[in-house]
Amino acid sequence: MSNGNSHKNAVESQFGEQANAYLTSAVHAQGRDLQRLSRLLEPYAAARLLDLGCGAGHASFTAAARVAQVVAYDLSAQMLAVVGQAAVEKGLDNIQLQQGVAESLPFEDASFDVVISRYSAHHWQDVGQALREVKRVLKPGGKAIFMDVVSPGHPLLDIYLQTVEVLRDTSHVRNYAPGEWLALLTESGLAVREVTSDRLYLEFGSWVARMRTPAHFVTAIRALQQAVSEEVVEHFAIQPEGSFTSDIMMFEVTKG
Repeated sequence: MSNGNSHKNAVESQFGEQANAYLTSAVHAQGRDLQRLSRLLEPYAAARLLDLGCGAGHASFTAAARVAQVVAYDLSAQMLAVVGQAAVEKGLDNIQLQQGVAESLPFEDASFDVVISRYSAHHWQDVGQALREVKRVLKPGGKAIFMDVVSPGHPLLDIYLQTVEVLRDTSHVRNYAPGEWLALLTESGLAVREVTSDRLYLEFGSWVARMRTPAHFVTAIRALQQAVSEEVVEHFAIQPEGSFTSDIMMFEVTKG
């Protein structure tokens, strides 16, 4: 089995059983980034849009209210089943489901007006390849919007973030720093138009329950939180019971 397949299987295993937890997650269902996404999609009423790594579909549902057609694309069949059921319940008949990996999109060149992705890129094995695929499937002049937790960049803060993320979810690859994102986007040939930053509060109990993190890993996260420096505690606003706040960014890019 190749490393790619091993990672693919890990992601499917991690997220399959948790699909409904993500649908009901307040972190995923709400947020200023979804409100901003809705505003950004206002001019695209006739668009065909790809939601890359759609998860439980919150960005897809936001987009479906604005654009003509949404393709909700994810590695997890269980996630897609949750999206399909929720779309029916919401009366959204313009969402199509498609399973696959981010690095190899089963779509023709220049087949989408818009591509969006929210809280997914940190699971991709090869972000650069995925971004090149996004560029390929976008029409000339098309828009892409990426939303994700980002690393603060500073080594001391970065190692804390990556460690707690991978302890919570072993399919985690990396939260990239803003500079890494900009370099990856530029190298893929996509032009960065705007970057918006925000903060995301993560309530500890629901954060680990959503991922069904094993108790020994939860214990390790709490031990790490209690051992880190004051600088780390302050940046992530780590609370006595474990809740903390991460940095998130939205990158708006276009295909020339």
